[in-house]
Amino acid sequence: MQRAILGIGNPLRRDDGVGLWVAERMRGTGWEVIAAGQSVENALGIVRRLAPDLLVVVDAAEMNLPPGSARRLPLDQSERMLGSTHALPLPFLLSTVRDRVGEIVLVGIQPADRSLGEGLTSEVCMGADNLVALLVEGRWKRILPPQA
Repeated sequence: MQRAILGIGNPLRRDDGVGLWVAERMRGTGWEVIAAGQSVENALGIVRRLAPDLLVVVDAAEMNLPPGSARRLPLDQSERMLGSTHALPLPFLLSTVRDRVGEIVLVGIQPADRSLGEGLTSEVCMGADNLVALLVEGRWKRILPPQA
């Protein structure tokens, strides 16, 4: 099974860069890593070429949860993912690769601080570490849905 992770976000806005942070920590784990940053549309050619069985998209997401909480989001709730505000809507962008990807999973992580600056807050870093562990161990289905 080929698995890929697509990291979204802006690393110059503190916790908004969590998707990129997670993606970078997945290098060398057997996952294909795509660090899209704010330009998701520019990474879709890579996704199409890889044609993974599983694509996990990670971004900061406003979910009214404690900072660092990670949740699986349905595609129709992708407006919560903050990276999707940088360009075209995320559902539209992902629809352009749907025919090449087996399954698409959106994972949002609740940010604490999106002000200008670099580095994640400690709560978001801890949540991101937990997410990386789940992904590396192949337990991504244990990521809770938004209402949990």
